[in-house]
Amino acid sequence: MNNQCAFLWRTFASFLLLSGALLFSLVANAQTDTGWLTNPNHPPVKTRFVLTGQINPMDNTVEGYLDVALSGDWKTYWRTPGEGGIAPSINWGESSNLEKVDWHWPHPEHYSLLGIKTLGYKGDVVIPMTLHVKDFTQPVVVDAKLTLSSCTTICVLTDYPISLSFTPNELTVSEQAMYIHAQAISAVPKPSPLITKQEATWDKASNRLEVVLTKTQGWTQPDIIIDSSNESINDYNYTLNSLNIEGETVTAVFDISTWLGDIDLSGQTLNITIQDNDFLAEQSAAVSQGAITKKMPDVGLTEMIGFALLGGLILNIMPCVLPVLGMKLSSVISAQGLSRRKIRLQFLASSAGILTSFWLLAAFLLILKLSGSAIGWGIQFQSPWFIGLMVAVTAIFGANMLGLFEIRLTSNTNTWLASKGDHSYGGHYLQGMFATLLATPCSAPFLGTAVAFALATSSLEMFVIFTALALGMALPWIIIALFPALASYLPKPGAWMNKVKLLFGVMMTLTSVWLLSLLANHLPIFWVGLIAITFALMVLARIKKVYGDKALLVSGGLTLFSVAGGLLIASLTSHHWATPIKDDINWQPLSNEAIMGSVAQGKTVFVNVTADWCVTCKANKIGVLLQDPVYSALKSNKIVAIEGDWTHPDGAVTDYLRANGRFGVPFNIVYGPNAPQGIPLPVILTSDYVMDAIRVASGEGR
Repeated sequence: MNNQCAFLWRTFASFLLLSGALLFSLVANAQTDTGWLTNPNHPPVKTRFVLTGQINPMDNTVEGYLDVALSGDWKTYWRTPGEGGIAPSINWGESSNLEKVDWHWPHPEHYSLLGIKTLGYKGDVVIPMTLHVKDFTQPVVVDAKLTLSSCTTICVLTDYPISLSFTPNELTVSEQAMYIHAQAISAVPKPSPLITKQEATWDKASNRLEVVLTKTQGWTQPDIIIDSSNESINDYNYTLNSLNIEGETVTAVFDISTWLGDIDLSGQTLNITIQDNDFLAEQSAAVSQGAITKKMPDVGLTEMIGFALLGGLILNIMPCVLPVLGMKLSSVISAQGLSRRKIRLQFLASSAGILTSFWLLAAFLLILKLSGSAIGWGIQFQSPWFIGLMVAVTAIFGANMLGLFEIRLTSNTNTWLASKGDHSYGGHYLQGMFATLLATPCSAPFLGTAVAFALATSSLEMFVIFTALALGMALPWIIIALFPALASYLPKPGAWMNKVKLLFGVMMTLTSVWLLSLLANHLPIFWVGLIAITFALMVLARIKKVYGDKALLVSGGLTLFSVAGGLLIASLTSHHWATPIKDDINWQPLSNEAIMGSVAQGKTVFVNVTADWCVTCKANKIGVLLQDPVYSALKSNKIVAIEGDWTHPDGAVTDYLRANGRFGVPFNIVYGPNAPQGIPLPVILTSDYVMDAIRVASGEGR
């Protein structure tokens, strides 16, 4: 009996030991998986935290993953959510023997709702994690809280408790968990040896970021995401502006925006995440600072040549070229009675002069471009030497047209220059060159687009575009050269031509005075005044010599009477006309920080980039900006008026123009809460253009 009792007792004890071992094993295994966690207040989402059992004693790490299952259209977010949403986070604060946890984020998808763009996941997403343990031989207690944001048309923020314990060196590998982990880790972008170059350039003037990546196998259609592990700048939004693929290199330009203050990427390192078909990679790049030229739209060379032809043709009717019109008309009308061959050669000579000037301009700009200097249309007017040369040339041409120089070929240099208005082919050639140089302070429709394309492309294509501009400007003369009989349909030469010639001579002289006034930006006013007085005395002396004392008295009296009368009338009627043309708008200096700061405050910003030598700029200001309704709008408290002055070389203004794909003035753009990237305006403004842009940018509609 005793033996039977002992046997039963041993059997029962063994059963208890075996049951305890099994129970302990089950408990131990359960501690590597939280199981599915749900919240009754938000049933569309469930999650679990799982350890795979994979360990690395060399660096005290344990592998695991967060598994999130979302129903229907619910989604959660990537580490950088984009313009909305909150990234998943875990507070590990109550855990023990746990140093840190690394998240490994799979490549996200792009989502957009009501204009808000976000990055995240739908369906079932597994986020691998690496746990760094302090002591591999001691138990690890995980007592954490997962905060998960999930959204459809609404967003819900839900907390899930994560609780488990384990001893790292006693873990066993779960084949199923390891398989899920391996699949998830394959979707995590990592540095790739195929990418041989990665650069990031920040343009502070425009708050744009240019990313350049080179991959040995080339690109198809890469998706590039920018973010940073630096929390202070991780709230910036990077919106793709342009993407250009050339061989093995892709260049992406992003607009950077934030509502949290100024943008500053100085000394920062960015993460560049790339997906291109089955290729995944994540590279890091240190940010350098520099100017970025805005990429031109995807328009071919053929279309740009068409723009250049139109821009050059329109230059003929711009006010800059108007003073040369007298010489052109005189040339056309005087051609009557000549042989067709002479007519053709004269007009081909003028066309050749135009071509030569444009080629010289292209060569000059190319030299500046290769040397890293500022480049732009009309930039030579920033030089006092060039302005002085143009003053002298216009004065000679003006005096010639006024008949103050005798037109005959001699060895005297001045007489030779004056004679260039005659029928000699050299004279027509110089007229063409002169007309081009005088046209450069003007911008015309299509001209800015063509010049921007030319200056941003290769040297060969640059010369092609400038040749097209020259052909467009020379087109009226080329047509007459091709069809000389057209000259016979023009008015017959006569005494009226002398009066017209005098009129345009006066206009040319006034052009010389205007150019002389531009020297006041470079020379003391005393010297400018002295030059003006000397010039006036020389003109009067020539009038006396050529036309006699009577003409001198008449011209001198008319000049004094006009000046005195103009000043008297201006003083008596100033209260009627001063307001519309007086520039008392509170222009602030051009600053990207001022633009972004004002927009962040909900204000509308009007930017005017101008120069004293730009005739189109002056016409826009006097005819539109200083006239109602635009004038009153720019004076209101709701609009911040900002002006950039390109009269002198200014690196900040040049960088701003380049950042907006422009290489000349005028340039006008309107920013606002509804248009943070700006609404560029046409070269030639109208009140409707400006007011419509202001209404759209401010969000007021039409």
